[in-house]
Amino acid sequence: MPYMLLIVEPVGQRAARTDEEGRQAYASMTEFAGRLTGRGVLLGCNSLTSETRGVRVRVREGRRDLLDGPFAEAKEMVGGYFLLDCATQDEAIAIAAECPAAGWCTVEVREVGPCFT
Repeated sequence: MPYMLLIVEPVGQRAARTDEEGRQAYASMTEFAGRLTGRGVLLGCNSLTSETRGVRVRVREGRRDLLDGPFAEAKEMVGGYFLLDCATQDEAIAIAAECPAAGWCTVEVREVGPCFT
């Protein structure tokens, strides 16, 4: 069953890190992904760029509205994800607790499924 671990971090957290702290965080997440690959549960993962490079798209009454980041009302941003193949939600939660990012942000566990359920 697919589960997504969303890495939800405070806006501006990355900018507050030194280059060395950023490299260490990246290395720990890369090692974590390697361990998940070795366990056969990792379907995919990626880091996302800063919210300052994002664009929100909304279409209302045939009119497209775009809002460039940063988004003033946002206190958190999705900084990346891990897509897993787990037997149960408990397994996905246990893996989320092993994620290094759980030490500096929040890891949200979501089952992947159709939008109508």
